[in-house]
Amino acid sequence: MMDFFQYLVRISPTLLQRASEHLAMTANAVGLALVVGVPLGVLIARRPWLSHWVLGLCNTIQTIPILAFVGMLIPLTGLGTTTAVITLFAYSLLPIIQNTCTGLKQVDSGIIEAARGMGMTRMQILRLVQLPLALPVMVTGIRIATVMTLGSASIMSLAGAGGLGQIIFTGISRVNDQMVLAGALPAALLAVLADVSLGWLEKKLTPRGVRLEPVRASRTAAALEQETAAAAS
Repeated sequence: MMDFFQYLVRISPTLLQRASEHLAMTANAVGLALVVGVPLGVLIARRPWLSHWVLGLCNTIQTIPILAFVGMLIPLTGLGTTTAVITLFAYSLLPIIQNTCTGLKQVDSGIIEAARGMGMTRMQILRLVQLPLALPVMVTGIRIATVMTLGSASIMSLAGAGGLGQIIFTGISRVNDQMVLAGALPAALLAVLADVSLGWLEKKLTPRGVRLEPVRASRTAAALEQETAAAAS
């Protein structure tokens, strides 16, 4: 174990460089997916007939092996970061679009009617009412997309994009277990940290009343049973 830690210290400059490449790929892909996915989620929430086509296309992309997708892109975009970001972007779209649509559909119609009664336009209702209420569900989609992308980014070294996968696959080719672990452990740690951080953000963005709703419901049911028993006696 001590030898492994000494090895990590020795390659720490390379490790930090590859980790920064890994994070940059993920941030660019998920950021682009947000720019495209959130408007598409809003669109299919308002035009349900489009959801079959949009979600169908995203589901079809998910069925393509990621290396095959990279192979299809290389003749068009060449080796490098561009191919990696486009690939990761395509695979991170589905959870963002789906959760945006789901979050918007879960907004209470009574709240929307009240906003209309106050004279709000459709854009104001979307911006000031629907999106803030749908935000916790949307963050869940971002969380799923980020963790998936961090995991898939390791494969992008095969497309010449660097990242922690570069260390992993170099270690495999050299049959060097320490090098493989030096790349795999930080990649796994980044995914866990992203999952925990976005999970915390999701919890903070969820209104306290929504979090306590099951408790309130159980208390209401218990009170109703007590009232019924008292009336019967």
